Amino acid sequence: MKSSGYMAPEYAIGGIFSEKSDVFSFGVLILEIISGRRSNNNIFYDGQPLNLVAYAWQLWKEGVAIELMNPTLHDSYCEEQVLKCINLALLCVEHNPMDRPNFLVVISLLLASEGVKLPVPKQPAFSIERKIVVGSASGINMVENTINNLTISVMDPR
Repeated sequence: MKSSGYMAPEYAIGGIFSEKSDVFSFGVLILEIISGRRSNNNIFYDGQPLNLVAYAWQLWKEGVAIELMNPTLHDSYCEEQVLKCINLALLCVEHNPMDRPNFLVVISLLLASEGVKLPVPKQPAFSIERKIVVGSASGINMVENTINNLTISVMDPR
């Protein structure tokens, strides 16, 4: 399943909506503002198509999250504040809704003075990807991508 922009996975998959769904959407919005990219457009990174959340997570894991910043803004930003906002956004888009902060905590973290250390984010939603090799009638193996352990069925005509 491909991320549907601002839609939290629990709503996209199971129709469950809560305050944490709004927090997820807010996190995606922060990532869009920082990067200048739309959430539902693929970004090719190391030859792999990633959505914005997965791309931000990959950069965060590699310790180069500042690369998410829109390059047209050049030196008109404070790196520490941008990294704080990326950290907060990744907390908002965590896979498990219970791990996401509520809005009161989000606002408190946004307003927190410099030097306040934010929690380390966990795996975000819509960024877990694995490859499955499947056989076909022609004997050629095909690679299919699946996200969040959901499978995509490919219909082969007879």
